[in-house]
Amino acid sequence: MKKIKSTLSILTIMAGFSLGNLFAEEVAPKEPAPVLPNTQKLPFSVYSDQGDHFIPSGWMGDAGDLTLNDHFKTNPGQGAKCIQIKYSGKAAGGQKWSGVYWQEPANNWGAMKGAGFNLSGAKKIKFMARGEKGGEVVEFKAGGIASGDFPDTFKVEAPITTLTKEWKEYEIDLSGQDLTHVIGGFCFALNKEKNPDGATFYLDNIRYE
Repeated sequence: MKKIKSTLSILTIMAGFSLGNLFAEEVAPKEPAPVLPNTQKLPFSVYSDQGDHFIPSGWMGDAGDLTLNDHFKTNPGQGAKCIQIKYSGKAAGGQKWSGVYWQEPANNWGAMKGAGFNLSGAKKIKFMARGEKGGEVVEFKAGGIASGDFPDTFKVEAPITTLTKEWKEYEIDLSGQDLTHVIGGFCFALNKEKNPDGATFYLDNIRYE
């Protein structure tokens, strides 16, 4: 079982988010993020059996409503394991939504100079997802971390997704995005309004191509 919570100050910064207007509030960077010199080879994995390049450390909203197991071995989408996420929907912190960012390095909200990856050339983010019962409503995105001096240079969001019980591959288009400085490699969020009884869902094979 793996659960890494962000600090109270970070949760305070992110507290205004909710599904639908999630990530709308951002702090303007004080200076441009540095262009990282080495472009990574594609495909570039966020999560797979072969290895991960980001850490699911950016817990937001009602973080206590979430559990995350990134070594779940029952019915993975591909390979020997997948990620299981359980959302209780209890609104333990009063926010009525929860989410997690995969960050580079862990707990990087844009304050770490020289961190992150240059993923220039990537055209899409692809990932597999399914719900435990079907009907789970989840939002997926990448980039958009902008609360420090060295933010992401991009932000993309997929349409709010209603999952099925079967594994399905999804894509997030990266056309026209500046991927020279990527610290928020992937993110999900769900809320109590759309998932009043909570939700359990699964992710696998998250990568940039």
